[in-house]
Amino acid sequence: MTRVLFLGGLGRSGTTLVERMLGQLPGVVGLGEVVHLWQRDLRDGERCGCGEPFRRCRFWSAVGEIGFGGWRRVDVDRVLHLQRTVERTRRIPRLALGPASPVVREYVDYYRRVYDAAAQVAGARLVVDSSKHSALAWCLRHGELDLRVAQVVRDPRGVAHSWTRQVVRPESDGDRMTRYPPVRSALLWNAHNAALGLLARRGVPVLRVRYERLVADPARELRVLAWFAGLDTSTLDLRFDRQVTLERCHSAAGNPMRFTVGAVPLRRDDAWRRELAPRHRRLVTALCAPLLTAYGYRPYAT
Repeated sequence: MTRVLFLGGLGRSGTTLVERMLGQLPGVVGLGEVVHLWQRDLRDGERCGCGEPFRRCRFWSAVGEIGFGGWRRVDVDRVLHLQRTVERTRRIPRLALGPASPVVREYVDYYRRVYDAAAQVAGARLVVDSSKHSALAWCLRHGELDLRVAQVVRDPRGVAHSWTRQVVRPESDGDRMTRYPPVRSALLWNAHNAALGLLARRGVPVLRVRYERLVADPARELRVLAWFAGLDTSTLDLRFDRQVTLERCHSAAGNPMRFTVGAVPLRRDDAWRRELAPRHRRLVTALCAPLLTAYGYRPYAT
């Protein structure tokens, strides 16, 4: 049974950085946001993190052959229909309280095949999926997987500020990533984190990872995360000098950082303290106050 570490949370919380750092460890393969593989890669033909078009990437071609007998045999319309049907935040109560329906099991089986094949191609003991979506994590709970969830949390005011920025998606000819107003990002931050926290009550191992602690002490936080994922931490060489060196990866989709190769500084992005409008800062603080306090943040930090 393939061991999967699912990185959950709201986008712009540092999940891509966590995935890239984990992907440097022996026995680990990071796959990016597999939730978008069906639309962006199989249908739209976007680029893999290695820079090659998805269909020409040797890694993903091998995954398709092992998992499905070739990507041509995957009914993308069917997968996207299942995604629209079962992977919805409003369906989490049903996923939590009852047994999985046949359509949930069918949907999850596509992911299981990808995970199993990727682990075989990479010779990995651990597969990392940074799809983030809490509803997908609840679906995967019903699959034949050794599932562990890392709930990646960042101060919601920093997240809200990041969602207001214009970020170019280099893999799609200059299209820009989605932008959210602060209120919407605050509500999504609450919803995703609350849903991920409830997974632990249904027997799924969940570890909360704070972005701010990760960049402040990456060796300690990465060691804890590796231990949680079942890796042998006694042999890991985790030495950081305020930066991490990233190698080429095969991330299916996600933040443009997945294309980054070389040294990346490890420092907190606290631009929200200067650039997020005071009224937006107060509004996000008020909306997220209960979880802010529960996660150890200062609600009234300036």
